[in-house]
Amino acid sequence: QVQLVENGGGLVQAGGSLRLSCVASGRTVGIYAMGWFRQAPGKEREFVASIGWTGNTAYADSVKGRFTISRDGAKNTGYLQMNNLKPEDTAVYYCAVKSVVVNPNQWNYWGQGTQVTVSS
Repeated sequence: QVQLVENGGGLVQAGGSLRLSCVASGRTVGIYAMGWFRQAPGKEREFVASIGWTGNTAYADSVKGRFTISRDGAKNTGYLQMNNLKPEDTAVYYCAVKSVVVNPNQWNYWGQGTQVTVSS
């Protein structure tokens, strides 16, 4: 089992920045990718960004140029730096990981989520 704990959410004005963190614990040895997702009220959960352990990254078009995903392997921690935030970025943000020891083709473990609210 892998446990994920997100932190860093909060209330920020439009144009501001936040940095989310996701700390992984437990059976972390098989993890090879981390992703961030978000879900706004009344909407489906959507992909935001992902990073593989080889360093490859991917972003949703809506956040390209504003968000940056990174990781610190020594700390088993991933980050999502969010700049120039917009009201439409308001959502609960979740981190997730893929593990080769579970099912490498899907996001196996999820955090509890952290609320990000951007005021206009």
